[in-house]
Amino acid sequence: MRTAAAARGHGVAAAVLGRLIELARSRGYAKVLLETGTDPYFAAARRLYERHGFVERGPFGAYTVDPHSAYFELGL
Repeated sequence: MRTAAAARGHGVAAAVLGRLIELARSRGYAKVLLETGTDPYFAAARRLYERHGFVERGPFGAYTVDPHSAYFELGL
């Protein structure tokens, strides 16, 4: 997740992520899985996910172990 430079620090990404989590809960999903990068460019996104309760996990679906990817899960 990346927001426009002018919007960073204003809670836009947190609002979008919060809404997506609400939507998943309303649909009865058991968990939300996501993949993001491991480079410093993605550090803010990883912090955002962790603040919302996501925990790191292994690859899922068609993903495989990749040093450039980090995988997260949020139980609902």
